[in-house]
Amino acid sequence: MDLQGKTILITGSTDGVGRQVARELAAAGAKVLIHGRNKERAEAVLADIRKRGNHGAVFYPADLSSLAQVRDLAAAVRRDHGRLDVLVNNAGIGSRSGGAQRRTSTEGYELRFAVNYLAGFLLTRLLLPLIVASAPARIVNVASAGQYPIDFEDVMLTRGYDGGRAYAQSKLAQVMFTVDLAHELEGSGVTVNCLHPDTYMDTTMVREGGISPISTVDEGAAAILNLVRSPALEGRSGLYFDRQRESRANPQAYDAAARDRLRRLSLELTGSAVAARK
Repeated sequence: MDLQGKTILITGSTDGVGRQVARELAAAGAKVLIHGRNKERAEAVLADIRKRGNHGAVFYPADLSSLAQVRDLAAAVRRDHGRLDVLVNNAGIGSRSGGAQRRTSTEGYELRFAVNYLAGFLLTRLLLPLIVASAPARIVNVASAGQYPIDFEDVMLTRGYDGGRAYAQSKLAQVMFTVDLAHELEGSGVTVNCLHPDTYMDTTMVREGGISPISTVDEGAAAILNLVRSPALEGRSGLYFDRQRESRANPQAYDAAARDRLRRLSLELTGSAVAARK
């Protein structure tokens, strides 16, 4: 994909691997829409991008633990831009972020499921008409190799809470959404793929979890950028990558009944009135 002049939204792009992806895409001539919660970090990213000669980057603040703020983010992007060529759902919180206790979002949902999955689900749904109108376009969901099957009888993990399981469940939900949406968008010119970018990258999320990094953000960014711009992926959708290698996710991702159940639940939880494409 020729990125010159393309409009690309990257959630969680004021730090870590998202920041590196934003820098790389801006250097390639894309109009990068930066998202995060911290204005100071955002200004530093914007200054760095402008220093390199790209003056089209814009910052959109939003706390993804609030679905109301997700809606505001989508509305701002639709208001300001006539097209969206690529959406990278990268923002997330780790398995140990905020301690071992169970925490909830503004709407009362288990926090990792809300931030890592529901926010991206809703944002994608709200921006989908703009993305489809911009086809050929791409959606990239940054998931993880850590995946745990969803227990639909206790999705919010109110019994025997474990942060690692909560994180892995939310990441499998992202993969399931990827496969499901790829089927829905078949023939639209929009591809949807997901990946595990790398293991324990040198990011704030990993360090705050007390984990020693074993890979770099450059390595993770390269894997994400592969899904954004590789010509080999033109027209290929519903795929899961382990770094830059096409792989297989947890079996639940390929269970049509489970994906249908997750889609219905997600529409209910987000209050989304967006009708599925036929």
